[in-house]
Amino acid sequence: MAYLVLARKHRPRTFSEMVGQEHVVQALENALTSQRLHHAYLFTGTRGVGKTTVSRILAKSLNCQGPDGQGGITAAPCGTCQACLDIDGGRFVDYTELDAASNRGVDEVQALLEQAVYKPVQGRFKVFMIDEVHMLTGHAFNAMLKTLEEPPEYLKFVLATTDPQKVPVTVLSRCLQFNLRPMAPETVLEHLTRVLQSEAVPAEPQALRLIARGARGSMRDALSLTDQAIAFGNGELTEGGVRQMLGSVDRGHVYRLIEALARGDGRTVVETTEGLRRDGFSAASTLEEMTAVLQGMAVLQAVPARAEAVDAADPDAAETARLAAAMPPDETQLLYSLCLHGRGELGLAPDEYAALTMVLLRLLAFKPADAKTTHGEAAAEKKTLNEAVAPATAPATAPATAVVPVPPPVPSSAAARVQAAPPAVEDSRESAAPTSPAAPHAPGVPSGHRLPVREEGRFGPAAAAEPVLAPTPAANVLAMPVRVQPPPGARDAARDAPPTPIEPSEDGDFWFTTVTELVAAEAISALARELALQSQLVARDVDQWLLRVERESLNQAGSRDKLQAALANVGHAVRLAIEIGSVADSPARRNKQAADARQREAEEAIRSDPDVQSMMRDWDARIVPGSLRPA
Repeated sequence: MAYLVLARKHRPRTFSEMVGQEHVVQALENALTSQRLHHAYLFTGTRGVGKTTVSRILAKSLNCQGPDGQGGITAAPCGTCQACLDIDGGRFVDYTELDAASNRGVDEVQALLEQAVYKPVQGRFKVFMIDEVHMLTGHAFNAMLKTLEEPPEYLKFVLATTDPQKVPVTVLSRCLQFNLRPMAPETVLEHLTRVLQSEAVPAEPQALRLIARGARGSMRDALSLTDQAIAFGNGELTEGGVRQMLGSVDRGHVYRLIEALARGDGRTVVETTEGLRRDGFSAASTLEEMTAVLQGMAVLQAVPARAEAVDAADPDAAETARLAAAMPPDETQLLYSLCLHGRGELGLAPDEYAALTMVLLRLLAFKPADAKTTHGEAAAEKKTLNEAVAPATAPATAPATAVVPVPPPVPSSAAARVQAAPPAVEDSRESAAPTSPAAPHAPGVPSGHRLPVREEGRFGPAAAAEPVLAPTPAANVLAMPVRVQPPPGARDAARDAPPTPIEPSEDGDFWFTTVTELVAAEAISALARELALQSQLVARDVDQWLLRVERESLNQAGSRDKLQAALANVGHAVRLAIEIGSVADSPARRNKQAADARQREAEEAIRSDPDVQSMMRDWDARIVPGSLRPA
């Protein structure tokens, strides 16, 4: 007798034998039991998850005659009557399977539909099963639309596809759609264990776990790999033989790599990668295994309670839990992202193992210098470093924003007046610049004089520091107007002109206060925040507010809904309406006006300061435009 492969020998013949598709089985069983039968079914899902199997079981349920020949429509076909045996054997005349991948034209579909006018010969129903239906041409779909919508009462359509996106919506709307899910590795493992027990084939649990992961959710692929592994192992399945057959990397290498990356041990990483090259393991397979392990680590780090439920019989699960406790969560996420994107770089490099080495060493390049210690020590050391060492790390050679010849020091009161200026609400697009630390003593500068420097901060260039003047003996200096020479390329006079004052109104004050509170609480962000800042409250009703914006790009449904939800959270459950027009009073304009007023006050305070005027008169000093910032 010819050998029958496991995928065909152990194909489910009833709904109760199906695994991993309970949501589909339950719906079909209830429909068959209550006799609520649709005329067209569409089964979608990846390869090997049971689309054709469900179709054949459904055909048997519709045509089963029972062991005594008196049966009816049932959710549990007997499997012994002539109809069930013929459908399992592929010779039932009223059950037709059409492969749309090779019969995709309108002629083949018309030939199938010509049989629809004839009643069943043996069974109760004719069942037309079209596999890979998305491969049909547009004309073929159009030819079957009318029959698919209103078929004879004795005709049922069953469509199957791996790509439902390519099926026209006119077909989708005429069918009941069921999505068969990819099967979890645990489900595949349990089914393989039962199959091999019935076949009396010895198998190691780790070997079956490798096959379950290698099947990638397809039960047919798992059974085919099992057939291959039985032949490779001469009748038995061992972990080493299955790993060699699949070409998968031993997870011991993967655990060694992850542990070395957690310790920051670059030497071990390089040596392990060279060992993978000598053993002939695939670089892509290595990254795949690392991605799977890192995903399990991230889950255990996010949900620590799951670590208590780790399967003690699975050594991989215990090792994953140990590494999850050894690596910080942020490094786990970074390494997962690097491995995921590194697979695309393997084909670009001249040597895939060199690309693998670079992908792994990239984490060490991004790892903080203090991350090699324990988590608690690293956090404390980093905090101390930021607080105590950061001022000393300012670049001493940064270019000065204003080089001013300094006379004998005199008391300065302008800096104190600028520092005491009350803060105003800033525009969301403006951020306060960090205060620059004092510059070190520069050669050629008298002792006690300091040069202002511009610090390149961690997140961008810092604002220029104002000159720091040491006290000098009192001098009688008369205030006098000083003319400041503008540098080349000065700003346009129109831009320096004071803006048109905003006329305050009750709606404007209310909207400014509300938006300021939302921004301060970070209740809105991105486009929703810009919509609130750039808009003017035109009118308020009990349940509707009207806003006006100048730019059409701000009038988006998503931004409006987010702003509307944020207002509802603070007690304003209203519906927002937006119009396009000229805006005279908005929170952004008020913030800009307040910021400009503070800037003018700071500049006027510096220019009118007697000490500054003395330096400008006696030493030909000048104020660098744009270097003043209100405190």
